[in-house]
Amino acid sequence: MYAIIESCGKQYKVAEGDVVFFEKLDAEEGKKVTFDNVILVSKEGKVQVGTPYVKGVKVEGKVVSHGKAKKIIVFKMKAKANYRRKYGHRQPYTKVEITSIKTGAEKKTTAKKETEKATEKVEAK
Repeated sequence: MYAIIESCGKQYKVAEGDVVFFEKLDAEEGKKVTFDNVILVSKEGKVQVGTPYVKGVKVEGKVVSHGKAKKIIVFKMKAKANYRRKYGHRQPYTKVEITSIKTGAEKKTTAKKETEKATEKVEAK
């Protein structure tokens, strides 16, 4: 099972257990993050495509760490004008481990199971 989600202006293909590097997110290390903008979900060969997003599907993850990527060098130069500028940039990122992909059908079945358990407890008393 995999999903394509949209976050930080980019699209990412994720599956359960994947570790993905997003642009810096406002979440502390160890906290849960939920991505609601799911564009596509594929489960057991069945593909759901949203218009623009698939309703009732959420991708959950756990923030592992924050950091900065490797430095890139930006060099500007204009020939014959003695103009040269050199500087570097390190893009901040958030490392997220995908824990689960929840579809609308799974939510309904888990809700039914919970109500069945509750009715069994009531009947047992």
